[in-house]
Amino acid sequence: MPRSAMGNRSRARTLAQVYRRFAEVDAAETSALYERVAIALSESDEALRAIETAPARKRHPTMILAALHDLALTGRAPALATAYAASGTTTAANADASAEADAAATAGASVGGDAAARAAIDALLRMTDSVVAIAARRRTRSDETGRCAVLYPAIAEAARRVGASAVGLIDVGCSAGLNLNVDRVGITYSDGRLLGDASSPVQQSCSLVGERPVPAQAMPEVVTRIGIDVDPVDVTDPDEARWLRACLPPDQPERIARLEAELALAATAPPLLLQGDAVELLPDALSRVPADVLPVVTTTWALSRFSLEDRLRFLHRLDEAATGRTVAWVSAEGVGVAPAIPTFGDRRASGHSVIGLALFDHSSLRAEGLGRCWSRGRLLAWLAGS
Repeated sequence: MPRSAMGNRSRARTLAQVYRRFAEVDAAETSALYERVAIALSESDEALRAIETAPARKRHPTMILAALHDLALTGRAPALATAYAASGTTTAANADASAEADAAATAGASVGGDAAARAAIDALLRMTDSVVAIAARRRTRSDETGRCAVLYPAIAEAARRVGASAVGLIDVGCSAGLNLNVDRVGITYSDGRLLGDASSPVQQSCSLVGERPVPAQAMPEVVTRIGIDVDPVDVTDPDEARWLRACLPPDQPERIARLEAELALAATAPPLLLQGDAVELLPDALSRVPADVLPVVTTTWALSRFSLEDRLRFLHRLDEAATGRTVAWVSAEGVGVAPAIPTFGDRRASGHSVIGLALFDHSSLRAEGLGRCWSRGRLLAWLAGS
């Protein structure tokens, strides 16, 4: 066998393994539909060859599945759209199924998954160039989250400590800027405490760990909302908003509905979006916050994409801005990722993140850990004293 043919076969096996692992590990916990589709893709030599025409960094299942979903949402892959819609209906019905009907519901979902898998492979083979083109110009997004449950009490705490009556929010790595509406959502904690806007169309929940409640103080008025990202998403652009939807599995109606509500809320007061390198743009963003307002810079799982050098430069930029005013930085990052933030002695890669607060004031720095969180903010242990 020619060496090139052997190499192609080896790469195909590797790609097949990537898709099967995604199905059995990642999708198995979140989407029965994508579990079945990813397995089918891993078992189809034709599908794998089509995926291989995409740039190497764009062949991951999350990207290819999102590109296929995007084609379905635009109506360019109607058969796939129909199969996905059916799978979403089945999933919603299964959520209310009785115990006696569980077996039948599971069987029905499996049949729907098989139909969706066939439709996905057919769309991929017929529209390979379109799938690859979408993958090449996009990056996967995960914007609907529970991050506000972590950000709200931390921002309110920052404002309380410096006596601020108003804040200007600057979200680094903002994507669509949904975190910038932290004061406009309602957040219910497992102890019954409600923060934010109880009448908001966007409601989030958070489970608490430990006996210490989150602080009860309300966030002061937000007068400035600025997002910084190398590739920000304009929620008022239908194509951009559709891509955010495409990045969610079609069989997750609750997540889709939550994202729709978040997008609609953000569109009523779109933030100012700055595109480019966050470290370089940070001084400009800070200058846009009125002098009598506390700037609060937020990072939520954004700094892990920065080199260590850039993280230190980011810290230096905050320090520079504080020569004439107080600047706050609220972070939710993996253990040891956020420079200067204490980690409670936790080890790196320990499975949770540290909620940090740093206050910069005339070249002095006060930094502490406020708590720990898991599942991107859906599980929270508040540890700071009153």
